Amino acid sequence: MRIRTRKLIGTIGLLVLITAWALLAMAFAQFALRAQSAVVALLFYAVAGLGWVLPAMPIVSWMQRPDRA
Repeated sequence: MRIRTRKLIGTIGLLVLITAWALLAMAFAQFALRAQSAVVALLFYAVAGLGWVLPAMPIVSWMQRPDRA
């Protein structure tokens, strides 16, 4: 597979991942954090805001692989 095709597929995958991650984080925060303190909410939003990076790393590394000769 050429790098241009991998980048297209990877970009679409990253957009889907970030959208799903944000929707799940919002849904979880709506129901689970309603009665929590502000510190717990702040910690949750910090982790949820940066948490999508770990699942995205394999996608980005796959996108950056060089073409086969």
